[in-house]
Amino acid sequence: MTHGDDDGLRVPPAIAPQQVVILPMLRENESDGPLLAYCEQLRRLLAAQSAMGEPVRVLLDKKPGKAANKRWDWVRKGAPVILEVGGRDMENGVVSQLRRDRLWGESGKPDFTAPSREECAAAIGAVLAEIQQTLYAEARERRDTNITRGVTRMDELETFYAEEQRYPGWVEVQWSKPSGAALDKVVEQLKALKLTIRNVPMDAAPADGACIFTGEPAVERIYVARAY
Repeated sequence: MTHGDDDGLRVPPAIAPQQVVILPMLRENESDGPLLAYCEQLRRLLAAQSAMGEPVRVLLDKKPGKAANKRWDWVRKGAPVILEVGGRDMENGVVSQLRRDRLWGESGKPDFTAPSREECAAAIGAVLAEIQQTLYAEARERRDTNITRGVTRMDELETFYAEEQRYPGWVEVQWSKPSGAALDKVVEQLKALKLTIRNVPMDAAPADGACIFTGEPAVERIYVARAY
């Protein structure tokens, strides 16, 4: 999925309710006070930054529970950036940073980095913008690789969808945009193949051929596909 994987959601930062989540590794004893104070200072530093023209949305998750369990809760919810902070991180003035778009390292373990608290805050706007662009590029590539072009005849369209493909995707065809009885005939042709017109791409190349349905000069390109 574009906005998900085997580990849960991957929410683009532009629409994520919480762009950064801070997870203090609480021990439910007197050591939690200084750690929470450190995390609150981190929250303020992050909230003072901006990303994509808006203040960074950051949450300090103070709920009790093991940090690893809380981390995976937020991974599944798709939080773009997760920051874990333990006692040793506080002593070293760093945070353990995990990006949702780079969840796993080559070792097969979560791909944490350890910037200083100040470095993390200074870079967060650029990090969120990069995650946004990465997810957008992946979504666009996924869309484009699922569009088949060059189909110009109804028999070719029928053959394409007759092949055993689990997810055949969309087919771009050219049509004359008929109306009335001619349009009803187009709908019947598509219905026979269990297809429907899905949309008209805004950035498609100009029509330059014949309508696949009527043989008349085409006026635009459309996508047809099968619903599942």
